[in-house]
Amino acid sequence: MERLQKIIAESGYCSRRKAEELIKNNKVTVNGDIVNILGTKANVGDNIIVEGKTISKEDKEYYLFYKPRGVISSTSDDKDRKTIMNYFNTNKRLYPVGRLDYNTDGAIIVTNDGEFANMLMHPKNELEKVYIVKVKGIIDGDAIRKLKQGIVINRIKCIPDKVKLRKVDKIKKSSIVEIVIHDGKNHEVKLMFERIGFLVDKLKRERIEFLNLDGLNSGEYRRITPKEIKKIYSLIK
Repeated sequence: MERLQKIIAESGYCSRRKAEELIKNNKVTVNGDIVNILGTKANVGDNIIVEGKTISKEDKEYYLFYKPRGVISSTSDDKDRKTIMNYFNTNKRLYPVGRLDYNTDGAIIVTNDGEFANMLMHPKNELEKVYIVKVKGIIDGDAIRKLKQGIVINRIKCIPDKVKLRKVDKIKKSSIVEIVIHDGKNHEVKLMFERIGFLVDKLKRERIEFLNLDGLNSGEYRRITPKEIKKIYSLIK
């Protein structure tokens, strides 16, 4: 037997946190009885109904998606803008792990494994993320040092793991910088550069740990292999 919220999450219906909310709000029945106590256990074979829908164990799917600019990192959008889900033709309940800003492109993990997604998004388990940043202006050594020392954003000091100047175009007055971070606060990379006086022109997440975009074009995805999933678990602290 397993905790009911875990069974619901592993079915792909929703995340564990959302499952806990549904349980507390009398939205879940097990074998015909309403269950509203967190921690209640059930069998996978029990008749479990969530919001009127019978759930069943779902095969887990894991993808690395090359998100284009101008696409929402969500399953839906109230402004009818294109979302990541527009690129997936499946009846599985997939959702992105974390988010990339609307105007940021690059690597993002998409899955129907709620437990896996929650594990990756937990603050203590943030994976290494590599961004390529194109800014307006010429980045010099002093600016790089400021970034390395950390930038205070909303009273929190954000210290990147690595900062490397890749290219300077003196004619176009622009610079390209590689920056590596583990956390993923909202607009963190853009705000770090703005704090030192540089506006971000383009931002791309090039890699999540060892998962890179090799072989993918913008808007394409590939399955993450079982071997790679196992490696991700080994990286979790």
